[in-house]
Amino acid sequence: MLKSWKLKEVVLVSVLSVVFAVVYLLFVHIGNLWAGLIGPIAYEWIFGIWFIVSIISAYIIRKPGAAFISEVMAATIEMLIGNAIGPRIILVGIVQGLGAEAVFAMTGYRRYELWVLMLAGFGSAVTSFVYTYFMSGFAMLEPGYVATMFGLRAVSGMVIAGIGGKLLSDLLLMTGSLRGYAIARSGNVHG
Repeated sequence: MLKSWKLKEVVLVSVLSVVFAVVYLLFVHIGNLWAGLIGPIAYEWIFGIWFIVSIISAYIIRKPGAAFISEVMAATIEMLIGNAIGPRIILVGIVQGLGAEAVFAMTGYRRYELWVLMLAGFGSAVTSFVYTYFMSGFAMLEPGYVATMFGLRAVSGMVIAGIGGKLLSDLLLMTGSLRGYAIARSGNVHG
């Protein structure tokens, strides 16, 4: 998978993974504070933040594995810097990365318009929700509450990860720092 990657692409994914590992850990604490006020549904509003590195990496590099690898790397680094669930966070990263990667794979790694990025955020929401449903005992909750939780996570994935990931990447592109990456050659900043 990485045979076609350039060194600068590997470095960029690594840097993005470190940055977002810190962001992810920060949002765990924000989610914990909010959950103390309104319960477990609090996380669903912000869940898209935990998918964003996969969208940004795939959108910039546009190669197979970018979404998956960046999400797993960010989860691993998050574990190393102090996520309380320990190594299980790596499994969470795998599940979330697979959801986004599957969407990019379905397009043959040729489509990176906004709707695809939003669908990739939705893909991560679906795979992560299925995992969380079983690991967190959501079956014990009222079905309408669970449906609301899923709806919020799906919207969060599409908006925060999909739209937010595109916006952050496009802003970074405008600085000129992404010259030489696939995003700069695509001419599709506004799509």
